[in-house]
Amino acid sequence: MLPKLKSALKRFWKQWARPILVAIAIVCPLRSSIADWNDVPTGSMKPTILEGDRIFVNKLAYDLKIPFTTWHIAQWGNPERGDIVVCYSPADRKRLVKRIVAIPGDNLSMQSSRLVVNGRSAHYATLDQKVVDGIPKEEQPFHVFAEEYISGQSHPVMFTPSKRSPRSFNPIAVPEGQYVVMGDNRDNSFDSRLFGFVDRKKIVGKAPAVVVSFNRDNYYLPRRDRWLKKLP
Repeated sequence: MLPKLKSALKRFWKQWARPILVAIAIVCPLRSSIADWNDVPTGSMKPTILEGDRIFVNKLAYDLKIPFTTWHIAQWGNPERGDIVVCYSPADRKRLVKRIVAIPGDNLSMQSSRLVVNGRSAHYATLDQKVVDGIPKEEQPFHVFAEEYISGQSHPVMFTPSKRSPRSFNPIAVPEGQYVVMGDNRDNSFDSRLFGFVDRKKIVGKAPAVVVSFNRDNYYLPRRDRWLKKLP
């Protein structure tokens, strides 16, 4: 029996265990430092990103890190205002998907949900109905949707007047190496208004697109119109 057992274990190692371990040894460092995907479990970035979206994370967008760490080997860029990024929360170290609304050197304030960056107030216009329709029709009447224009860029946002939320704060100067992030779902987002600045080293990468999407409210059926969708 013992020789047969040894032979079986050897076959298992060669045919299954070793290939799997090699694959893990290759894939895990790549996901850690080059490219990854991130499931979106909450609605803090609605209407831009919906629950059930799986977004692509470009970890080489700004720098190269040592796998499984936040230590930079090389850096060739920095996040810009308007970028959607994946970062670690200063509050609980969880990975978050947020939009950068202020970069180092900016002066930022918010007055009655209106952002003011370096003395310039954001402008809000009617949002394309196709974007609004990403939100279930029965929920739409409870929200206000808009296209937010600021610093030469625009992106969708939504507000929920009935929900208590930090809608105003006095001007703050963003320190060197720090960033202010917010969710596009302004009244339902755990972001810099609550936990403060995000350190540059805690920004994992940029999220430029949705890879795949599944509707959690409809038996996880695929939302094919969102597959490979570029994020604004």
